[in-house]
Amino acid sequence: MSAPKHLRHKPIIEVSDYEQIDSHFYNRNTSDAKALSIGKAQFDDTEITAKVWRKPKKRWSPQSEELPLHRVIDLAIFIIENLKSSSQGIGESTSVLSQSELNKIEDFYKKNKSEFDTRIEELRKAINKF
Repeated sequence: MSAPKHLRHKPIIEVSDYEQIDSHFYNRNTSDAKALSIGKAQFDDTEITAKVWRKPKKRWSPQSEELPLHRVIDLAIFIIENLKSSSQGIGESTSVLSQSELNKIEDFYKKNKSEFDTRIEELRKAINKF
């Protein structure tokens, strides 16, 4: 499925049929995320943003996420640093709000390690090409 062109975020580049490669739901085709795009921001068309297009039922969801590109990169850094830290300690700019909840994140990572490792390897390849 392609990203919609009639809504306020205007895609310039897109990944269509994202539900077929959404790694958390891979081979299950059950993801509500149907496309990814980079394009003009919905509230300021001079800004470029990334968007995850969600369509859980028959309509595009208002819960579709749009983020400025620098925040997408910051989130990737934050995730990688903290997945790595599950065995090495938390990074200096990170606060642990609940140690017991932190254990849930670590358990989730361990349970889904192969999926995460595959996507992290793809990220590493993309960064190396950059």
